[in-house]
This record gives sequence, structure tokens and C-alpha cells, in this order.
Amino acid sequence: MSTGTLLAIIIPVVVVLAVVAAAAFLMSRRRRLRQRFGPEYERTVEDTGSRRAAERDLSEREKRHDELDIRPLTGDARERYSRDWQRVQGEFVDRPEDAVQDADLLVASLMRERGYPTEDLTQRIRDLSVEHGRTIEHYRAAHEVNQLSMKHQATTEQLRGAMVHYRALFDELLSDHGQR
Repeated sequence: MSTGTLLAIIIPVVVVLAVVAAAAFLMSRRRRLRQRFGPEYERTVEDTGSRRAAERDLSEREKRHDELDIRPLTGDARERYSRDWQRVQGEFVDRPEDAVQDADLLVASLMRERGYPTEDLTQRIRDLSVEHGRTIEHYRAAHEVNQLSMKHQATTEQLRGAMVHYRALFDELLSDHGQR
């Protein structure tokens, strides 16, 4: 075979292999992001309007998260937060609005102690979504009810739901799930 014939065979084969490798990489990345972020993946696709934009956003969240100093709680801190949660939960019977607001403050305190920045709600949700993508909707829902509660516009059932939502994220943050 001539060199020209060999090149005519080899170049297309190399191009096809490169395309297949790139497609496999993108599919692997998509699968990894879906597993890591859970329902947050689809929510981000919907919010951004495209998978490519969503995956870029989620990857940026991962990079930022990797730069944070997320740390496990000490046993004493874990016990203290558990006691504080029991107190907040007990407060619900007599003062449900106060209990929901206290639950929000307690979750923010726990996040801060774990190393999450807590100044900006939007960024807080983005940072949490990396390790807590399956429970971040609980936080959004609870925070929304807390906002209503501060205006005295939340029903008792909404307040009860908010406590359940806060508890889901609280339990995850408290347990560390083997993180770092």
C-alpha cells in the first residue's frame, strides 16, 4: 500500500476514535454529575436551559466546593447540635413560627461550623448542592416557608413541613456521611 492510501485509512480511523473517546468522556461526566447532584442536576438543566450550561455550572460548583474547608464535627459539637435541635423541635408546639426561624438559624450555624460560607443564600445553596444535592430541595422549601413565617403568612401545616425539611438537611450535615 502506498503512503497516501495508508493515510486515507489511518486519519479517518483516528478521527472516529477521537470522536468516540470525546463522547464517552462527556457521557461519563454527565453520569457522574447526575449521580453526585441527584435532582439538582435536572433542576439546573431547567434553570439554565441546556445540559451544557448546567454541566458547566455544576462543575463550577464542584471547583468552588473543593476550595472550601469543609470539616467534620467533633463528637461534642455533634451532641450539642443534637440537643439544640431537640430544643428547637420542642419549641414548635407553643411557638411554631419561632421554632422555624430558630431551625433556620441552627442549620446556618451548623453549616458555618462545618466550613460552609453562610452570608449569601444563593451561594449557600450552590455550595451545599455539591455534597447534599438530594436534600437541597428540603432547604429551599424550608427557607421559603421561613420567609412567609417572618411575615406571619405561613400556615401551621407549612411550618410543620418546614421543620421536616430543615430536619432532613440538618441530619445530613450532622452525620457528615463519611465526608472528609
